[in-house]
Amino acid sequence: MMDTLLQPFQFEFMTNAMIISIVIAIPASLLSCFLVLKGWSLMGDAVAHAVLPGIVIAYIINIPLVVGAFVAGMVCALLTGFLKDNSRVKQDTVMGVVFSGMFGLGIVLYTKIQSDVHLDHILFGNMLGVGTSDIATTFTIGMFVTGLILIKWRDLLLHSFDEVQAKVTGLSVRIIHYALLVILSLTIVSALKAVGIILTIAMLIAPGSIAFLLTKRFGHMMMVSVLVACLSSFLGVYASFYIDSAPAPTIVLIMTVIFILAFVRSTYLAKASRNKTSAQVSLTEEA
Repeated sequence: MMDTLLQPFQFEFMTNAMIISIVIAIPASLLSCFLVLKGWSLMGDAVAHAVLPGIVIAYIINIPLVVGAFVAGMVCALLTGFLKDNSRVKQDTVMGVVFSGMFGLGIVLYTKIQSDVHLDHILFGNMLGVGTSDIATTFTIGMFVTGLILIKWRDLLLHSFDEVQAKVTGLSVRIIHYALLVILSLTIVSALKAVGIILTIAMLIAPGSIAFLLTKRFGHMMMVSVLVACLSSFLGVYASFYIDSAPAPTIVLIMTVIFILAFVRSTYLAKASRNKTSAQVSLTEEA
């Protein structure tokens, strides 16, 4: 029985997948708290899709793919900000146009080149194919992002809640804004190899959303978010070994189930609280 339970740990590709998934989960889950509070979920989606043309161009000119992905992500973020500030179009509409346009450009470029990089690996990741160098790169980027977030989390929190108040307190709102975009792009780049473009968005939204439903204090929200992301990552990779599925979609499926349970719990508690308040009001009126 014990041998069966420990069987996944006997394979190096499984242990590597578990390690890199947890390394990705930490910065992504911390960042997801700010994205959820600020309403930037679609921004994460936009940047995640927009890195595809950067990857293809990087492959064509023979430079590291992560460099192309980061540059493309920043171009998307900066272009979105420029169009929002210089037009009457709302931000969500601008992001939809920009990320779909860049993603379409990436698909067109990809179909025009002969590449040994399979598109499925770019879109869905190749967690079971990561090596030591991939883990090292992801760890370096991930810990850099984590360090920045932990050092500046109070400034980022104030910026996410109220930009006007942040400006009044003397914070440079514009610098924080673009710093958050840089952190977002770096996080997506670090997750690219393991979970791919499409599934990265789940790592940037689900943990923070779940924590938002379960907690009322931001400090607790960050801790719950990291715990949920790390637990989902471990269980997703572990379960994929036995059900013969890809690790990344399994991780996302587990986070979705946890979100549904958290939603049901919060809805039940809110309803119970309303019923209790109504009962107290009725007793007061009768008295």
